Formats: sequence, structure tokens, C-alpha cells
Amino acid sequence: MRAIGGLWRWRHNPLRRATDLAEAWVALATLVLIVCVAPVVGVVVGTAAADALRRSVHDQQETRHRVTATVVRELDPSPLDVDPEAAAAAPPRSRVLAEWTAPDGSARHGPVLTVADSPHPGDRFPIWTDEHGRTVARPLDAATAATHAVLAGTGAALAAAALAEGARRLVVWRMVRRRYARLDQAWEQAGPDWGRTGTGS
Repeated sequence: MRAIGGLWRWRHNPLRRATDLAEAWVALATLVLIVCVAPVVGVVVGTAAADALRRSVHDQQETRHRVTATVVRELDPSPLDVDPEAAAAAPPRSRVLAEWTAPDGSARHGPVLTVADSPHPGDRFPIWTDEHGRTVARPLDAATAATHAVLAGTGAALAAAALAEGARRLVVWRMVRRRYARLDQAWEQAGPDWGRTGTGS
């Protein structure tokens, strides 16, 4: 980490410039931010995400219901049917016309996805619906919510650390540019007389 490397400029050295000491202070401030502030940011963001996801888990478990659907007939696959639970390694799903009874007792039917390879009329399978019988995604579970909260907190901490390091690099870059600009100005003043006998006498 460059922030730690910049601390070597604290050493007492007769050749140490004022900008070297300034870089050391910038490196120290960055190190404090990375070690102390970034974890706090991660905890705050992770806690806020966990609270929000916990409420979402509770709401979804209250409003989403698992019901049993019956296959009426198989339908042709449609590219518009996207299963939110599908993953790259998930088994292929079949699109069927099914009917089911909503939690409010009303009869429902419509196209849904089933994991059966070759569904037949009369096959039964579980689906998730809201109170009115509309199909919805599976409710979020507590373990998945906790994983998302941890990832959010970790990402926030890493982003804070990266922001501190980026700010340090920007400050040091500007300091180096000013240092070279002053060196160029000094060289312009001394350059024409460089090497001439009696210069400076």
C-alpha cells in the first residue's frame, strides 16, 4: 500500500524537503482513514442494509404465499419469460399454462415456469403468489438477506478505502507537479550561466 510507503519520509534526513514531510502527513492521514474510518463506514452501511433487508424479508414472507398449481398444457418457450430465481447452473425450466387457487379463494390461471423437464397435463407443482393470486418471485430468506448485507458493508468499506487512497494519490501528484514546476523555474534562472567561469562570484 502506497500510503504506508509514504511514511518513510518521517525519517530525519538533512536532504528531506518540506514536501517530503507534507507527503508523510498525507500518508499518515490516509492510513488512519483506511484503518479507522473505512471499517466504520462498512459497519454503518452493512447495518443499514441489514435493517432494510430484514424488513423486506418480513414483508415478503407476510405477503407472498406458496400455492400448488396444476399444469393445463405446455407452452412454447418465450424469451420474455425471465425467472428471477434462475441462475447459470439452474436446471432448464418449462413454460406451461397452469391454474391455481389464490390465497383469497379465487381461481387463477396463466403462463408460469416449472422445473419439470416434460410437464404433462395434471402435474402439480408449487408456485409463489401475492394475496390476489398473481405470481411473484420466491420471498427473500434471512440467510440471503444477511449475505447481501455483509457484501454491501464490505463493498462500502473497500470503496471508502479506495477513495482515501485515490485522494492521497491526487494530492501527492499535485505536490510533485508543483515541485517540478519550481525546479523548472530554478533551472531557468541558473541554466544560462551553468558551467561558466566566475558564475555567482
